[in-house]
Amino acid sequence: MTTIATSNPTPTPLQPHYLTDLHHYLTTSPTPYHAITSATALLAAAGFEGLTFPTPFTLRPGGKYYLTPYDTMLFAFTVGTADLAAQSFHIAAAHTDYPCLHIKPAPELAANGYLRLNTEVYGSPILNTWLDRPLSLAGRVALRSEKTYEPELRLYDAGRPLLTVPNLAIHMNRKVNEGIELKKQSDLLPLFGLKAKEGEEADAQYFLEFLAKELSCAKEDILDFDLYVYNTEEGSRIGVNGEFFSAPRLDNQTSCYALLRAIADGGREDGINVIALYDNEEVGSRTKQGADSMLLMLLLEKIYAALGMDKSALNDAVLRSFLFSVDVAHALHPAHPEKYDPVNRALMNDGVVLKLSINQRYTYDGEAVAAAQQLCEKAGVKFKKFVNHADMAGGGTLGPIISSWLPMKTVDIGVPILAMHSARELMGVEDEEHLIRMMTAFFS
Repeated sequence: MTTIATSNPTPTPLQPHYLTDLHHYLTTSPTPYHAITSATALLAAAGFEGLTFPTPFTLRPGGKYYLTPYDTMLFAFTVGTADLAAQSFHIAAAHTDYPCLHIKPAPELAANGYLRLNTEVYGSPILNTWLDRPLSLAGRVALRSEKTYEPELRLYDAGRPLLTVPNLAIHMNRKVNEGIELKKQSDLLPLFGLKAKEGEEADAQYFLEFLAKELSCAKEDILDFDLYVYNTEEGSRIGVNGEFFSAPRLDNQTSCYALLRAIADGGREDGINVIALYDNEEVGSRTKQGADSMLLMLLLEKIYAALGMDKSALNDAVLRSFLFSVDVAHALHPAHPEKYDPVNRALMNDGVVLKLSINQRYTYDGEAVAAAQQLCEKAGVKFKKFVNHADMAGGGTLGPIISSWLPMKTVDIGVPILAMHSARELMGVEDEEHLIRMMTAFFS
């Protein structure tokens, strides 16, 4: 008699505690708007006070503060209790956005009995990873108000699968496994529903009617919407020993979460800690809410003014300060080791990656890298140095952008992941803890 071996394993729990919290943060942060909402809730629970940018700051030694100049970016900072004149800044920056699909105005596209939504591609996603997945909508909607320059703003998340982008069957696309180029304007339009009857023209206001019902408002009151398509799949721990964590939006919410945890848990007595969570890194950072704006310098000026110090003292403090640009790194791919430097490469669960580039795609300063290495050693943090393959340029980061106008020692770091810019990415379960420990030591 032949027996069939079976097993019914339970899913590996997300442990330790920090990974469970990261999973929650990822789930509640489908867009930069929601990421900032989650961030402010975390900071408020840790005793941080909210400030507004256009008003003077009232600060005190030992104080903890946050502000959101725009709804998709955030600053948080703590003030030390030691001699203010000798203070310097420890700053860490990350970004809240990720490559995805964005809904265009008047998005209804009806044909052949189907209703699809017109989209544009944001950033540089791996396009085919968005096919055949349960997708949803989230973002912000602007409603009519009595104040011309202050429309009512509503955060929105459908919170359920609404869309999908179906593949064409292999029987009608025989060369699909040889590599087929996807056309953004035709192949990446999510299926939203069916028209009522074949041949019937879709109501040009169908999407607005849907949105008005979701928001419990009048269709005529919807002035604009900034809505993104996101992957609704939740993260999961995988691997024979549960050594991997697979989830959407690891780039770059792993960094955002680590910085939030670290500034909440750290607290230098002899300096000012700052985190900056920017938007629009995936499209160049050259926006008012991006890292290439002057917002960070404006913040530092306001902090120093509130502490009774002048611009000259601020300039001196900047020159003796330190910045970490925190973004994900490339983990070694098991099928393509030839794409990586033969020696200077990173594996998952090997800790934090120090990202180096003499061409300044990542910031490189030997003294700053040595300081980062000593910080890791003192904090018991595993780390690896990463350099791109010499024949590949690699991506850019926030580090070179910020340090070009805020001259301080800067190092690019992050956790190593696979499938970067996919609708679902992969990391090692140990690396987030190392990043949090490193940043907590930096802020302590």
